[in-house]
Amino acid sequence: MTKSRKTEADHIEIAREKVLAAALPHVVFDGWSAETLREGVADSGVDAGLAAQAFPRGSLDLALAFHRAGDAGMLAALEGEDMSGIRFRDRIAHAVRLRLEQVEREKDAVRHGVAFFALPANVAEGVSAIWKTADLIWTALGDTSDDLNWYSKRATLSAVYSATVLYWLGDDSDGHQGTWDFLDRRIDDVMGIEKLKAKARATPVVKDLLAAQSRFFDWVKAPKGDAPDDLPGRSGKG
Repeated sequence: MTKSRKTEADHIEIAREKVLAAALPHVVFDGWSAETLREGVADSGVDAGLAAQAFPRGSLDLALAFHRAGDAGMLAALEGEDMSGIRFRDRIAHAVRLRLEQVEREKDAVRHGVAFFALPANVAEGVSAIWKTADLIWTALGDTSDDLNWYSKRATLSAVYSATVLYWLGDDSDGHQGTWDFLDRRIDDVMGIEKLKAKARATPVVKDLLAAQSRFFDWVKAPKGDAPDDLPGRSGKG
């Protein structure tokens, strides 16, 4: 049986994984910096030219590779979960928890990442990365919305996820129970707003306003598989 040959993209991805693994111990001391990338390349033994292809934007791509690795781990964990009998709000909470558990041993790297993506030059990529995480969670949980709700769901979850990460970074409770309680409260807040909105929709005035809004925004659709990469949730770099 003939073995399939690795493509150039395969070699670049393998190099990216090796450099990231070798760079993580240096993030504690040097953050997501050019120095960390240089140390990661040197320690991994990856050819400098190949590393340049794997991280064309330097430390920014290194930090994003770390974030994407956490997303990939979360998706792999979700695939083995049977949540058919769980309330939807609990499915969301569980997915967020699984995402944080992927980096439980790399809190310092996450902490440095928060500072790194707060820099003006990196804010847009940081926002895109969090949006992508929210998009992956909703998609994995079977979201089928294709209108304005597609965007509002991801925007809301992005806010919940971001707040939970910040709480988690300062949480020293046993088993991070404080974080999971915080997460539950944030999701309950969102669900409470949705319940109020549902009640409001039943009133004649609000019903008419929503109907007008629906007509105004009926052109808003979720990006499709062939949509440009610069649309929210479709960034190839996020």
